[in-house]
Amino acid sequence: MTQANIKKDMSMPQIEAKELAFGYGDFILMQNLNFKINDGDIFIIMGGSGCGKSTLLKLLIGLKSPHKGSIFYNGFDFWNASQQEQESIMKRFGILYQSGALWSSMTLAENIAIPLEQYTCLRSKEIREVASLKLALVGLGGFEDYYPSEISGGMRKRAGLARAIALDPEILFFDEPSAGLDPISARLLDDLILELRESLGATVVVVTHELASIFAIGNNSVFLDPDTKTMTASGNPKELLEKSDDPKLIKFLTRGEGRKI
Repeated sequence: MTQANIKKDMSMPQIEAKELAFGYGDFILMQNLNFKINDGDIFIIMGGSGCGKSTLLKLLIGLKSPHKGSIFYNGFDFWNASQQEQESIMKRFGILYQSGALWSSMTLAENIAIPLEQYTCLRSKEIREVASLKLALVGLGGFEDYYPSEISGGMRKRAGLARAIALDPEILFFDEPSAGLDPISARLLDDLILELRESLGATVVVVTHELASIFAIGNNSVFLDPDTKTMTASGNPKELLEKSDDPKLIKFLTRGEGRKI
């Protein structure tokens, strides 16, 4: 199968989950998940601690297989594909892990060079130029030769984001991008995510429990409820807060204060 067979098709959801169930061993975390992520969405996976948000992300990026159900990328069934076909789809992903996952022994430019060296035929000078460009896009121009230990936590997150966009991905996945950041740094990261979504034309999937981020950047979402072990809502977070009658969702979206009358 060629890359052309699974290219973006604007007539269907970019990602679709159907009857998805997952967990560990015989323990089921979530089941009966059905949601769609359209091209250009900033899709929020939200819910309380222990509901399976990060595990769902692992399914979406190909690190863990579901117990049941399917995940489709532009209509292509990922978990029923060959390894070669899965790898072809995964090359379209960019991933920012919660810790940033930078190699401490490498400079920022060297960290960003890793996917470029692995998946492109660019020469060393060209890779350096691309690394510098990606760092500039996240506000780290001039920091190419710094090591992760020499910069702040917020800067490390941005450097991790620069590596995530090294190959100009179609889909960006973020696992708790604001974790450990002060409110100002978190807001700046939210603004950066919005800017990159526009400049790259990418779809963004974010695991987060930060309300400020959920409302600032999310236009689509799914809410996971650990008690019922399924999703209880999906849609624009602001509209869900305004219209939903689900007390758990309202409590989550208002930090327990309830909807303002």
